[in-house]
Amino acid sequence: MKPQPDLKLLATFLAVARHGSMAEAAAELGYVPSAVSQHIAALERETGVELIVRRPGSRLVFTAAGRSLARAARTLFDATARFQDTAHGIANREIAELRVGTYPSAMTYLLPQVLSALRIRRPGPRARLVVVETDEGVPRVTSGDIDLLVAYRYLPEDPPAPSEALAITVLGREPLLLVAGADPGRGRPVELAECLEREWVSGHAHSPDRRQLHRWAGELGIALQVTLETEDLHSMLAMIRAGLAVGLIPATLLGQGHGSGVEQVVLPPGVAPLHREILAVSRSGPHPPVVDDLVTLLAEAVEDAQRPEGFDAG
Repeated sequence: MKPQPDLKLLATFLAVARHGSMAEAAAELGYVPSAVSQHIAALERETGVELIVRRPGSRLVFTAAGRSLARAARTLFDATARFQDTAHGIANREIAELRVGTYPSAMTYLLPQVLSALRIRRPGPRARLVVVETDEGVPRVTSGDIDLLVAYRYLPEDPPAPSEALAITVLGREPLLLVAGADPGRGRPVELAECLEREWVSGHAHSPDRRQLHRWAGELGIALQVTLETEDLHSMLAMIRAGLAVGLIPATLLGQGHGSGVEQVVLPPGVAPLHREILAVSRSGPHPPVVDDLVTLLAEAVEDAQRPEGFDAG
């Protein structure tokens, strides 16, 4: 037997199985009845077994082998149809699943509303989320493991950088707010000069936010004591809220009511506040329309989050 029977013969066999009649199968397929009979005989020769018992004046009877082959053939043709539908969708840049990588705080404060809006706009594709930091996520975009990465960039020279392999869209600039623990009895805002002798909290020595903080301090001619190190923004905020340190916190994190217990430090006149860029990173070249929709919605969400509710910007 061949590894796979002739699909034309299988199609004829299935038509006979559907109708229980070679004449009706021939009418459906546009053949003469003798051609259908020849196809069945040829299929029996290929398989080496009798598939249909044919007796003049009697109805067709499928053997056990015939019934088994009919079930297998239906499965094969169903799978072929699904494959063709999928291939057609891919050719039209339609996909069933989009794998999105995102840094943790974006997962909490940006993605929920964005994915809800995306589901209404384009209900077909399913988004599978992967929590990953930018430095780990970019190689996964290049390799094809992630379709779209929501990333951040603290300094212009930091990755990701545009290349032939990557397409980078700047979604917006997220303010980084210098905050200290709130003191209701103070009666006046905290100023930067008061923070210079305090402990500071930031990322580890070579992390992007730490390098940005030290560059900013150097430009201002001030020295900072970073004694508390963590990559987790919620931990940073907890330390600040407890009065243990001051630090730079992304504005998005201070929205949604999470800015309670902290207050913004007033910067001297002429000192520009810091920010980080929020990026969408994908592979270069054609991509499904859902990616464009997601990038548009992300840009709108980043813009909406630039002045978070529930926090007094001072």
